[in-house]
Amino acid sequence: MSGGQPANRAEELLSKDRKYVWHHISPHNDNPLIFVSGEGCWVKDAEGKRYFDGMSGLWCVNVGHGRESIAKAAYEQMRTIAYSPMMQAHIPAIELAEKINEWLGGDYRIFFSNSGSDANEVAFKIARQHFHQNGEPTRHKFIARHRAYHGSSFGALSATGQAQRKLKYEPLGAGFEHVPPPYCYRCPFGQTYGSCKLECAEAIEDAINWEGADSVAGVIMEPAITGGGIIVPPPEYLTKVRDICDKHGVLLIIDEVICGFGRSGERFGHRNFGVKPDIVTMAKGLTSGYSPLSATAVRADLYESFKSKEANSHFRHVNTFGGNQVSCAVALANLAILEEERLVERSAFIGQELSRRFQVLLSHPNVGDIRSFGSAIGIELVEDQTSKKPAAADKVLKVIAECKSRGLLVGKNGDTVPGFNNIITLSPPFVASDDELDFVARTVIAAIAALGSSS
Repeated sequence: MSGGQPANRAEELLSKDRKYVWHHISPHNDNPLIFVSGEGCWVKDAEGKRYFDGMSGLWCVNVGHGRESIAKAAYEQMRTIAYSPMMQAHIPAIELAEKINEWLGGDYRIFFSNSGSDANEVAFKIARQHFHQNGEPTRHKFIARHRAYHGSSFGALSATGQAQRKLKYEPLGAGFEHVPPPYCYRCPFGQTYGSCKLECAEAIEDAINWEGADSVAGVIMEPAITGGGIIVPPPEYLTKVRDICDKHGVLLIIDEVICGFGRSGERFGHRNFGVKPDIVTMAKGLTSGYSPLSATAVRADLYESFKSKEANSHFRHVNTFGGNQVSCAVALANLAILEEERLVERSAFIGQELSRRFQVLLSHPNVGDIRSFGSAIGIELVEDQTSKKPAAADKVLKVIAECKSRGLLVGKNGDTVPGFNNIITLSPPFVASDDELDFVARTVIAAIAALGSSS
């Protein structure tokens, strides 16, 4: 298009957007970016401007945009058969369940759904029903952590430890308790890592004891808290949590919705710590966002408790689109790319390289801490390094806007805990080149430098 047509078209789209569209988790947005195409790590808006997608969409486009092999897999599956319900079986679901088991390195049964929220809802229902059918019907509670996010549906939101996400929606589901996170920069217990007793892990055992172990079904956690601010636990933390769960007969549910499929620098985030979960939930990177799909992987012996002949012993849960043929075919094509191009290893390198480049920011008075988990990176902004007072919203938004003006899209831990939405987040596609990583590092450093040297 030539002349003023692109601008006119963009304004026409904006006008319709303002009239018809309700945007996700944001105030009424009169001037959203309208994305029209993507290739590799870059997206283009309706005005023809290109941006590096520093958040991989919403933590998910791990293999980058515009992958023809994934599009072809979807097309071929649509031509063959696009849909049948999962009360029966189909080849893509069977092959994908086998592949997920290979990635997990264990013996799991796979229940397919649409989203991370769905996958966690399934996990809660399975855990409760398992104990009910295993002679422990009083086990119904779940221990989760403050700052963590597990989804938007009522059960998943109940597990979420972000007060702002719950405002005006409570009361939510019963039976969800929360403990402090393993937040070494702002230790809730006033300790310093290296001289502490991992009180953050002991808090989980305290909660189990206080609630009564015979009432607790599971502990749910991400390997590292991601959307809540890239809060990475000490190396021994998950091992201790696993031991606590084993001691009290409690299931360990690991939410790999963001950390899984390479984001942690390993195939799954729990593998960074060498633990074996009882239940694993996953989504996002399973298809790299090319089609909606999630999965709940359940330890095989737990699955056996659902095969008894008593009434209502089967898992009475159905999801219309969960595990549809097209999404499963997309996931298989996505996992093939991750394997063939060694993108899990690339993710680890990206995290190491950006973390190294960002160390210079620690000399800036408004940067309190820099944390990374694989290629998920968080830069915590403060008013000053001595008080650690979280940076005001205008500083955080200024950094985001400055990055955007320079062609880089970054995120923040928005709508989490009042007064603590002060962390800039990055989660770039695994296909980012060395030159693109250089661009990301230079841009973020320049954007934070633009805050000035005074707080």
